[in-house]
Amino acid sequence: MIYCVEDEKNIRELLIYTLETTGFSARGMANSKELKDALKEELPDLILLDIMLPGEDGYSILERLKASSETKNIPVIMVTAKEAEYDKVRGLEAGADDYITKPFGMMEFVARVKAVLRRCSRQEEDKELKCDDLRLSVGRHKVYWKEEKVELTRKEFELLQYLMENKGLVMTRNQILCHVWGYDFDGETRTVDVHVRTLRQKLGEAGNLIETVRGVGYRIGA
Repeated sequence: MIYCVEDEKNIRELLIYTLETTGFSARGMANSKELKDALKEELPDLILLDIMLPGEDGYSILERLKASSETKNIPVIMVTAKEAEYDKVRGLEAGADDYITKPFGMMEFVARVKAVLRRCSRQEEDKELKCDDLRLSVGRHKVYWKEEKVELTRKEFELLQYLMENKGLVMTRNQILCHVWGYDFDGETRTVDVHVRTLRQKLGEAGNLIETVRGVGYRIGA
């Protein structure tokens, strides 16, 4: 799924049409509020972000996205009419993965989108998280403790990945519930406790790395 944040309806619809006719799923939004609401429903594979938006501008949105542990790894392409080198540098230094200046051809646009997705996919495949002798390979979806493979369910894996990505930080039960099960999940935070218990059991000795912070949540690698 690709999100297109563009306040000009005609441009937004053209970008969405182009993406969908080339095999992508795309969804448009006109401002930061609509983007925030969409992010609560689903995290996209890529965000196309205009700079000149009503209310909160693209730079501010980008900084907020990169400051959040839930959205910081989502690739962002700035799509804007601003041509000055300063604007491009500002966007790239703030964490944008590419910068496309209007007007642009649709073939170039699609090629740039595919290039960013390929690059980020390779980075994700190579990404490995470590805590003591516990290793988690994100792209290969594998977990090892002292070279011994640990078999986990998808939710157990996502739970462990979330804790390891925030190593040393206490994650509340609500944060874990929202990140792993989604904002619309109707279960109670007890679900988190149950999955942490089974995760610890499967990790064996490595399960001791997951610390319970009483009354708050869980932490790994304190």
